[in-house]
Amino acid sequence: MKLSTRDMDMLHGSLWDKIILFALPLALTGVMQQLLNGADIFTLGQFVGKNAMAAVGNNISMVGLILSLMMGLSLGANVVIAQNIGAQKIDRAHSAVNTAFVLAIGAGIFFCLVAELLVAPIFYFLEVPESVVGMAETYLRIFLLSLPAISLYNFQAAIFRSKGDTRTPLIALAVASGINIWLNLLFVLRFDWGVAGVAAATVIANVVSAIILLLALLKSEGVIKLDLHALNVDREELLEIVRIGLPAGVQGMVFSLSNLLIQAAINSLGADAMAASAAAFTIEINVFCVVNGFGQAATTFVGQNYGAGNIKRCKRATWVSMGLSALFMQTLCCFILFFAEEVLSLFNSDPEVIRLGVIRLWYIVAPEIINVIMEGLSGAMRGYGISLTPAIITLVCVCGVRIVWVFTAFAKIPTYATLMAVYPISWFITAIFLAVAYSYHMKRLKPVRQ
Repeated sequence: MKLSTRDMDMLHGSLWDKIILFALPLALTGVMQQLLNGADIFTLGQFVGKNAMAAVGNNISMVGLILSLMMGLSLGANVVIAQNIGAQKIDRAHSAVNTAFVLAIGAGIFFCLVAELLVAPIFYFLEVPESVVGMAETYLRIFLLSLPAISLYNFQAAIFRSKGDTRTPLIALAVASGINIWLNLLFVLRFDWGVAGVAAATVIANVVSAIILLLALLKSEGVIKLDLHALNVDREELLEIVRIGLPAGVQGMVFSLSNLLIQAAINSLGADAMAASAAAFTIEINVFCVVNGFGQAATTFVGQNYGAGNIKRCKRATWVSMGLSALFMQTLCCFILFFAEEVLSLFNSDPEVIRLGVIRLWYIVAPEIINVIMEGLSGAMRGYGISLTPAIITLVCVCGVRIVWVFTAFAKIPTYATLMAVYPISWFITAIFLAVAYSYHMKRLKPVRQ
């Protein structure tokens, strides 16, 4: 199988340099994805007001809920294609590419329709204050129109990553992010469209990123080349993508579901707390993008090498990914915490918003090393095709701990700091159970499917 200039040989040679070359563009892609939302919050915070900023921030958890499921499903495509490539099953890998493309379109349309129907009930559950609920609903309903494009982008990006190409998805998203920033300023400052303007800009940017990757796939050579006239759905590959991807999506959704509960608690503390959380989240999520990038590196490297039957290299890839993740993550965390007030002031200059934002950053960014363990072990298990176990552990530990905390500790001491403490506590408990599960499965690995 001939490798293109952007493909990567994951089966031979040193690991640390290849994992860095794979993970850093992936991390930057995650940062660019967050920039689409961060640009909205920045524009509204600077040129419209903190209520508009709070309105968009209030949607972060809901948007994350949907995106997590989409990204999880696309990760299933990544694993299936990577395992087939590693096993030199080129026809099966190509069939999985076609299947993933069709699934992306269908899933995007389905989630768009369902989410639009659930907007009103979700806002009712969150008890969004009247001062921001109108703007929040306007933003979300417009944003949801971009779900088919977001789904298509994520699945196409997963196809490229299965062969080690993380640069093409990054380039597509960089172009889209630039367009989003320009349109935000145009729609808000020139046309005075406010929340609706930044939402429309985000939709257009997401469509652009999906189109760029589509054109790249059509021009690609080899196993990932897409032929729109020969699209088909392979039932076996579809079931395998869903088997691996759906639990991964559920695992991501669990975080977002628990964050919805926390968002409802934040809403009870007022607009300052809502705006502070929106700004701090936009900063802290970039740290997670680094951790997630190396976690997905573990998934893809393990996937290809497991397909090739090289278990020893799979295990080495897991530990190298986690070590590099910790190194890069800690460097970024130190920078963020040292300049916390200055960075938060870029979003909003209100002293109370900045004070609360600093509190959130210390509770979430400082213990981010726990997430390295969680993402590394979960990513490795998914590379082996073990996706249900980490999803169940995350569901029970993260959701369970956070629900209990909100209705006990926070109910007794309803402060912002008390609420933020639930993040590192739930991470720590989840990491322990994931470590036990990883050890258990490594002793009982089965050969890759034939």
